Amino acid sequence: MLGKTYDSQACSIARSLEMIGERWSLLIIRDAAFGGATRYSDFQRKLGIATNVLKARLHGFVEAGIMERHRYSEQPELYEYLLTDKGRALAPALVALSEWGDRWASDGEPPIRYVHSVCGTGVTQQTVCGHCGGVDDPTEIQATIGPGLSNP
Repeated sequence: MLGKTYDSQACSIARSLEMIGERWSLLIIRDAAFGGATRYSDFQRKLGIATNVLKARLHGFVEAGIMERHRYSEQPELYEYLLTDKGRALAPALVALSEWGDRWASDGEPPIRYVHSVCGTGVTQQTVCGHCGGVDDPTEIQATIGPGLSNP
């Protein structure tokens, strides 16, 4: 993971990366959000991730409030890891990353389609202006100072 050196940066992207910016982190959240994985063994089997790395990531997600650890068996004592509202709120970012990968990191058709479970129609992630609607040209997006920026 990245070093925890973002105290001096007023950047929500940097703060987000500190929690979820490691490669395995996004794959764990992907499998929890879209693949039905909840148990340690599910993640380990699906991802082939080293047990020490998986343990550290799950522990970090619980500490960050992205997942909650829930006991589902007393004998033997077994736990599952469930996404919280905070964790489920990452789904649109994962869809956006997937769309970017489909366009820029793939040679063919998308390997995974995201669909609305209610009607079966494809889901996309869009950038929307509250006044004009959809924004297709990223050069029209400008970063400005927001209310959360503290004065030095």
